[in-house]
Amino acid sequence: MSIVTLNVVRGDAATGRRTEEYQVPYRDGMSLLDAIFWIREHVDPSFSVRYSCRSANACKECMAVVEGKAGYLCSLRAVPDSKVNIEPLSGLPWIKDLATALE
Repeated sequence: MSIVTLNVVRGDAATGRRTEEYQVPYRDGMSLLDAIFWIREHVDPSFSVRYSCRSANACKECMAVVEGKAGYLCSLRAVPDSKVNIEPLSGLPWIKDLATALE
């Protein structure tokens, strides 16, 4: 079985930044947001990421910095047996993990 390794910035302003590594089972067509949902469902339900596509049928809230470039986690495809670095957007107030304030 193929995996996707995510190195994700976690924490908040009070606890500081740390990077945690997660190995997620790869599925065909998986987005990076799908991989993060897998982490929330199977490893750590406290993982914070902003999104609206599942609950409000809205889009464009799942933006993060992936490999140094801003992008939407829902549209960036996971690649089997790859390693991906993900961090919150800079320039916006940091709430927790990958969640930033929408200002």
